[in-house]
Amino acid sequence: MRKHRKSLWARPVLSTAAAVCCGLACTAAAAVLSAVIVYYVMKDMGLISAFSGFSLGAGACTGAYIYGKYRRRKGLLGGTLCGVLMYAVIAAAGIIVLGEPAGIKKLLLLAFCGGAGGVAGVNSKRPKDLMDQ
Repeated sequence: MRKHRKSLWARPVLSTAAAVCCGLACTAAAAVLSAVIVYYVMKDMGLISAFSGFSLGAGACTGAYIYGKYRRRKGLLGGTLCGVLMYAVIAAAGIIVLGEPAGIKKLLLLAFCGGAGGVAGVNSKRPKDLMDQ
């Protein structure tokens, strides 16, 4: 008989790290898509800050939604934590590349969108393949 292993989502640290990685991947994909739209369709750099804000918000909301959907508890706290950890990664990358961290507006945007995504994830339908929660 095989042993029953706990899910990735049963461990708080690993589940938060996985959700943050998913959120960062979604942010990168949305940033690339918005850059293509601005470059080829709009041909104007005036709205690039709005597109980058949308990319950050969409990534934080997606990562926190995944966290809330599979953890099924503490959506607001976990989603906000995902947003803050995404900010920490982005700020560290900013310090390495540019020499200065990201602004406080990004932290507030990521925390707010992460909290909203976490609440939406907890209140969504339970995944079928979730066994040990």
